[in-house]
Amino acid sequence: MKHELVQVAIVVHDYDEAIAFYTGVLGFELVCDEYQPAQDKRWVVVRPRGSACALLLARATKPEQAAAIGNQTGGRVFLFLHTDDFWRDYNAWRAKGVEFVREPVKEAYGTVSVFRDLCGNLWDLIQPAPP
Repeated sequence: MKHELVQVAIVVHDYDEAIAFYTGVLGFELVCDEYQPAQDKRWVVVRPRGSACALLLARATKPEQAAAIGNQTGGRVFLFLHTDDFWRDYNAWRAKGVEFVREPVKEAYGTVSVFRDLCGNLWDLIQPAPP
């Protein structure tokens, strides 16, 4: 039996604002942006270039969903993004206004720093250590 995680939903305020952040700032690719008339919503999917796993950008439509924006894991790091060049991405994203809330550190598993996305969710940016 084989399983593969292919998509994770992340609750956002606005589709277009989220697309602009993930594609324009972080450099993700826009995989899909289709209007779903039966549900009056859009099916918006972005992913890091070269990644099999994607993010479904889900616009909050209820108060309980809106309350989860930026805090989907109760303040813990939510997503872990590997990079092949930590300093390239760290410096480029800082220059674009991405807020890093923890300074970069070199750990046994690699170089890592924590940043906030446009909604406030925490992410680890990690360049794994060589094997």
